[in-house]
Amino acid sequence: MLVSVSIMSESVEIMAKRVQVSRGFRQMMAAVAASSLLLVGCTIDRDGDSGAADTSGAHVADTYSPPQFSVKDGATDISPGVPITVESESGLEKVTMTNEEGGQVEAELASDGRSWTTTEELGYSRTYTVAVTDARGESTSITFQTATPVATSGVALSPLADSTVGVGQAIGFRFANPVDDRQAAQDAIEVKTEPAVEGEFFWLNNSEVRWRPAEYWEPGTKVSVTADIYGVDLGNGYYGGEDNATNFTIGDRVITEIDDNTKTMTVYRNGEALRTIPVSLGRDNATWATPNGTYIIGDEYEQLLMDSTTFGLGYDQGGYSTMVDYATQMSYSGIYVHAAPWSVGQQGHSNTSHGCINVSTEAAAWFQDVVKRGDIVTVKNTVGETLSGYDGLGDWNIPWSVWGKGNVDETSAW
Repeated sequence: MLVSVSIMSESVEIMAKRVQVSRGFRQMMAAVAASSLLLVGCTIDRDGDSGAADTSGAHVADTYSPPQFSVKDGATDISPGVPITVESESGLEKVTMTNEEGGQVEAELASDGRSWTTTEELGYSRTYTVAVTDARGESTSITFQTATPVATSGVALSPLADSTVGVGQAIGFRFANPVDDRQAAQDAIEVKTEPAVEGEFFWLNNSEVRWRPAEYWEPGTKVSVTADIYGVDLGNGYYGGEDNATNFTIGDRVITEIDDNTKTMTVYRNGEALRTIPVSLGRDNATWATPNGTYIIGDEYEQLLMDSTTFGLGYDQGGYSTMVDYATQMSYSGIYVHAAPWSVGQQGHSNTSHGCINVSTEAAAWFQDVVKRGDIVTVKNTVGETLSGYDGLGDWNIPWSVWGKGNVDETSAW
């Protein structure tokens, strides 16, 4: 009997353990199932974050992205030169933009339906409405106005497109109105060179900025310039009125050296001396002496009326009004190489001009045929001062240590 009781007790204990094991197993399986559900849930969230395709309505609702406009509703000073955009990760069904007269603006919807942008320039002082229907079929719209300028300003570029110029050519940008925001103007300009060249902008005054390299250009360099100023706020109510562009190629290295000590002018092409010509320079006094320094060749005229009253010398003060042949510009201040048959006897011996470089008629014609816009002329050993770097053709008289820093924030001359 005692044995039987013992055996029965042992059996009951074993059965109890089996029940515990069974319960533990069920609890473990429940935990595994719960973990699996949690794992699946995390996987769905990750798919949503990564933008993976899911066409279920619940998923679209969870990741809905309302249309985002590049301009604010009610804005009144939007630049007409900047494209208007609408974006939505959830997709855009239809977008239209119209002006106050109902005219529709040309635009493009991306192939994935998530972004839209205008493809034509807007107008100044216009009111536009952008209406959007998104992927849910919901509609929204905004209305804004473009800026109303005090005036619009164009910009003239030099040198002319498709021209071949000299190694000293600076790129000129002359605005029709004063520019208060110089940085905005510079940011709208792009200069591309092939090969790459170090260069910088420098303002000669409030309406003219130049760009030149640190050293003379290398022959063969190709340059393209774009001035995308339309819609740019230039300050004080002035906005860019029209874009402009130019391109040019650097030709042979032609440099002319004029030495007052020898009263001669020697012309070099790619290092070879082509000719030395007798000259008569500005009279040896503080008023008429030809300035020293580096000049850039500008305009060329077969005939030009030289009138002293244009720089303040009246006829009653010994001024003149003379038609000259083969006048080649060296400065904005009125210095030219030109034919002066009346001073042939002094050429090579003494200075008799009011600052110009006098040569014979034959030599003036030859010189004009050899040089081109952008070529360099250096003058040395006169009793005059140095040609101002702000003259307009005296850019190289401003040292790179100054020019290379730019003067976008300065208002005073160097």
